[in-house]
Amino acid sequence: MLLEFDSGICGYTNLGRNRAPRLPYGGEILELYLKPVYQGLGFGRQLFQAARETLRDKGMHGLIVWALEENHQACNFYMHMGGVPVTKKKERFGDRRLIKIGFGWRH
Repeated sequence: MLLEFDSGICGYTNLGRNRAPRLPYGGEILELYLKPVYQGLGFGRQLFQAARETLRDKGMHGLIVWALEENHQACNFYMHMGGVPVTKKKERFGDRRLIKIGFGWRH
């Protein structure tokens, strides 16, 4: 899903079924990206809400989003959008193991 503004792409989201079946969420936002110049202007909220509605329309109720624990901006955004930290996991990125937080929305 693309978000366009002023004749250009300012962000996108990639979504689908929850890949962690042990968690009680139907959908997952796999990626949500917004160019830095458009951050803080409400575009991220629009993109998130559109993704959430798309998942719901496809019968995937509740959703999970993962963010790196050290990405405070993303974590704060998801909490501001009503997400609740429900789980953590470690994932390898090159030679580093980083912690990811799963934020959940029941409805």
